[in-house]
Amino acid sequence: MSNDERLITHLRHVDLAVPDYDKQLEFYTTMWGLDVETTDEGIAFLAAAGSPEQYSVRLRKAPEKRLDLIAFGAADEADVNALAERLGRAGVKLVSEPGALLTPGGGYGFRFFDLDGRTVEVSCDVAVRQHRKLEEGESVPVKLSHVVINSPNPEATVAFYDQHLNFALSDTLMHPRMGSMMWFLRTNRWHHSLAIARGPHVSLHHASFEMRGIDEYMRGTGRLLRGGVEKVWGPGRHMAGNNTFSYFLDPHGNTIEYTTELEELDEDTWHPHLYDFSDPTVSDQWGTANPMNEFVAKQSFNDPDRGSFVAPPV
Repeated sequence: MSNDERLITHLRHVDLAVPDYDKQLEFYTTMWGLDVETTDEGIAFLAAAGSPEQYSVRLRKAPEKRLDLIAFGAADEADVNALAERLGRAGVKLVSEPGALLTPGGGYGFRFFDLDGRTVEVSCDVAVRQHRKLEEGESVPVKLSHVVINSPNPEATVAFYDQHLNFALSDTLMHPRMGSMMWFLRTNRWHHSLAIARGPHVSLHHASFEMRGIDEYMRGTGRLLRGGVEKVWGPGRHMAGNNTFSYFLDPHGNTIEYTTELEELDEDTWHPHLYDFSDPTVSDQWGTANPMNEFVAKQSFNDPDRGSFVAPPV
């Protein structure tokens, strides 16, 4: 196996630790539109109706808010083992060795710390959840689309995901005064499943959920607005990825997004762009969103994640 072989296939789920567990659970089910798949004492596994993944979000009751985990899929046990061996040889700290998973759907996987100390899981053979094709007008998430993370040293973090995990760069956002600010990384034909933003500290920037189409995306956006959920930015359409966006705050101040129509790339011919987001059409091609300003940026910084290099409970 060569080191440039891509062993990660797709994004699985994002896990959040939350102090006010009941309020978050109510929000993500009643307002955001996820289904409670399994609940234990202080842990909820929330599934998206159109996704084969057992869950798209895990909520864990904890004294302090943090991003517990980002989980990705691999094709089979051989690829999971090969990736764990590759990371171990490179000196990356493994949280757990490859083995049977105890989370819903089982499977086989391992966990490691990335360069910023966040926990990442790679797994295979997780049982497929019974899911369905959403109907016209259903304004609930189809699946988890992508996760964006903040890093105080984003160039090194991007290099980590490129070197060790073979994520490919799709596009970069830059600003004339501030330099490069966000890197969009893919692990399949979708424009990005992970993006890394320049931030003042390690934290979750946002988690994004794919809707059935434009109409359902707008209906979901409207439901949240009517429900009094704080909107950060949108509705609009980005240039990088060509996807729609409506960003909101969950009850603990995590930014979460409804999106649709994320671009599918021809990986053989794609060349990354360098987009200048001081041009307002780069942030929003439609011109319908509120301007990208300090308020929007500050919300996306989120609270510092003090859980770095501390593994969450299984």
